[in-house]
Amino acid sequence: MNRRYMPIILMLVAGAVTCIITFVKNYSISAKLISLAVVLVVFYVLGSILKSLLDNFEKQNEKKNKEEGEVIQKDAEEAEGEKESQQEA
Repeated sequence: MNRRYMPIILMLVAGAVTCIITFVKNYSISAKLISLAVVLVVFYVLGSILKSLLDNFEKQNEKKNKEEGEVIQKDAEEAEGEKESQQEA
């Protein structure tokens, strides 16, 4: 799954919500800009952390599936070898 743009999208959505809230509550321009800057930085960092966690979980799942696939394949090869030895006898 492509998670490349997840931090940016999360940051922009949070920024849009912040802009709407500060506009509705009639904040001053400086307060709007400061709150927007803080929200953008915080949500970009949170999005990056979330992306890295999800990527890490996906790598662990792929590694586990690969190991299970090797065991299944090895068991299948052993069973095939036993069938051939029984047929020869």
